[in-house]
Amino acid sequence: MAKAPTEHPDYHYIKVVMTNGTEFTTRSTYGKEGDTLNLDIDPNTHPAWTGGTQQLLDRGGRLSRFNSKFGNMAFGKK
Repeated sequence: MAKAPTEHPDYHYIKVVMTNGTEFTTRSTYGKEGDTLNLDIDPNTHPAWTGGTQQLLDRGGRLSRFNSKFGNMAFGKK
């Protein structure tokens, strides 16, 4: 039995509002035509977009406990 062809997503124009108030229009599958997407994280300063470094905090020794428990495991290493 042949599969039914998959439908393409509904691309339409939306307005994106950055955290600093700047706006731009783009095509997206978010919401419906004319909707506004307000960003909560600023891609101009967030390390995920800027390539910056971020410190991993070890609150309550959780990271130390994890490393002592699982640090000797070699996942996929030969």
